[in-house]
Amino acid sequence: MAELRPIKVSIFTVLVISALVSMSECAKKPASVVRKEDIPFIKCQVCEKLAAQLHHQVEKKRAEIQPKKISEYQIIEITENVCNLKKAEADWILLIDIVEQGDKLQLVEQESEGQCNSECKTIERACQEVLGYSDTDVAEYLYKSKPDIGSFVNYLCKDLTTVCSIKPPPVPKDRTPGEVFVPKSSKEAEMEKILKSMEGMPGAPGMKMYSRDDLMNMKNFGGEDGEEEDDDDDEAQFPSKLGKALRDRESTKSDLKQKITHGIVKTKDTLKKHANKVSNWLRQRWRGLKKAASKKSTKAGKAEL
Repeated sequence: MAELRPIKVSIFTVLVISALVSMSECAKKPASVVRKEDIPFIKCQVCEKLAAQLHHQVEKKRAEIQPKKISEYQIIEITENVCNLKKAEADWILLIDIVEQGDKLQLVEQESEGQCNSECKTIERACQEVLGYSDTDVAEYLYKSKPDIGSFVNYLCKDLTTVCSIKPPPVPKDRTPGEVFVPKSSKEAEMEKILKSMEGMPGAPGMKMYSRDDLMNMKNFGGEDGEEEDDDDDEAQFPSKLGKALRDRESTKSDLKQKITHGIVKTKDTLKKHANKVSNWLRQRWRGLKKAASKKSTKAGKAEL
């Protein structure tokens, strides 16, 4: 058998991809589509749950940073992210199942996060439609008024918007039922939280999940166009050899997971330290400028006298 030619991808890369697949138990899924026709039936309920989440997350943040006071900017950050499934603030959406009850759709909260399919995307869209461009207005109200949860639900769902002022229409009898709520495995939920925490980090890798079928179906995986004819034998044997490589790494999978997690945590700590250094430097620089300006104005006042 001819040796497996280097295919421009190190075996470490293959192991990392396969480890991510195993940890997330990722399978190739069709793209989820928003069911826009369902939004009018759930919009008021989404608004009420959104208001409860905003109130809860702001209070949680306020408790975390005590004795410091929460800033309006910190509240704006929550309101901007609470309807975006790529952010941790929107994880509450993953707990909700849309259930048809008679001529109504009910949002039923589950004990664990579920796979994000069309229902999940539909709730996200309804949330975005409720909040619209009012995220800063909502943040200002939460910051200045510090309302209780009941007052805030009324403000968001009846005053600022009118989504709960009108009774939702009955659900058509011929509505196509939604998908079954499928809970995520603990490993998959853990990996998604890690990836979300890395979102937007400078220098963080753009990790993408692949199934094993995806890997097998990739043509010229890392190869060059000019070598297609020469690589026919190797390509034919590639799936079996890759399979062997994947089997060989089973014993080191847990170690690899620890290395990946350690690397992520180390990167976050390093970035945090750099951010603190820059912040301290700017603060000192600003104080120096203020002192210089103060001395200059004092000298100018004496000169006039």
